[in-house]
This record gives sequence, structure tokens and C-alpha cells, in this order.
Amino acid sequence: MREELTQRDIEKIEQEIEHRKLVVRPEAIAAVKEAREQGDLSENFEYYAAKREKNINESRIRYLEKMLRTAKVISDESKDDEIGINNTVTVYIEEDDEEETFRLVTSIRGDSLKNLISIESPLGKAVMGHKVGDRVSVKVSDSYSYDVVIRSFENTDDDESLTIRRF
Repeated sequence: MREELTQRDIEKIEQEIEHRKLVVRPEAIAAVKEAREQGDLSENFEYYAAKREKNINESRIRYLEKMLRTAKVISDESKDDEIGINNTVTVYIEEDDEEETFRLVTSIRGDSLKNLISIESPLGKAVMGHKVGDRVSVKVSDSYSYDVVIRSFENTDDDESLTIRRF
């Protein structure tokens, strides 16, 4: 699946790849070499742990590089009166009679436990491009949907605290 990434997402991924290649990789190689020098590899836990960490780093690099090769670049720009990426949105959920506030982000930054909702999720898709006061239907599946009313939204700066999801 092609990830939809903003230019800022791409920059963060490139920074992580560079860090992993220039800092983490040499450290991991040195740790493997040091553990190997300790003798018998059949009972050397440090060796296996160092190899595992090295392999995790290499897998992460490959994952991020593949993501960049296949990514679809999208704009994080939106009209002043329409909801877009990096907006913090407050909606009223009629079915539950409660309000919910969340931030719309690209799928690689989504984390519903931190109220970071992906633009590819049912709720994210439903509210994108709408305005305050709009009533939208959130289609969860063919047999279930619910309505929300957009109460407010504000632009949120793309800060460094948003991390790129693990694989």
C-alpha cells in the first residue's frame, strides 16, 4: 500500500534513516564485534542480543526506505475554513452524546491512544474538507455508521513530538 506522506513526513523519515545509518549502525556493528571477541558464541547471550539489535536497525532502515520509494506526496495545506491535516478538531458524537477532540495526521503518525487520528481512518476521511457546523456521517462498515457534528477546529503546528510509527 502506498503511504500518503506530507513533505514534513518525508523529511523526518530521511532524518531517521540518516541517523540510523551514521550513528546506530556503527554502534551496532561495534557491539557485535565486541561480543564476538568474548569467546564461545554458542553460550554468548551478548552476541545474540547485539546481532538482534543490529538486525532490527537494518530492518527499520529497509522499511523506511521502501516507504519513501512508494510514497504518495500530499499537501498539508487546507483552506482556512476547512478541516485538513494537522488540524485539531472537536466533534460532537450524537449517538454517545459527548464531544471528542483529536488531531488529524497522516497514517504513519496515527495513534488513537494519543488522539492522533489518521486521515485514512473512517473518522478522518469523514471530516476532511468539512467546515464548522457540518454534520457528517462516519461509515465504519457496510452495516454501521454514526453521525458527528463538527464543533470547532484549529490549525496545529507540525511539531517534533509526533513520531513515526513502528513497523
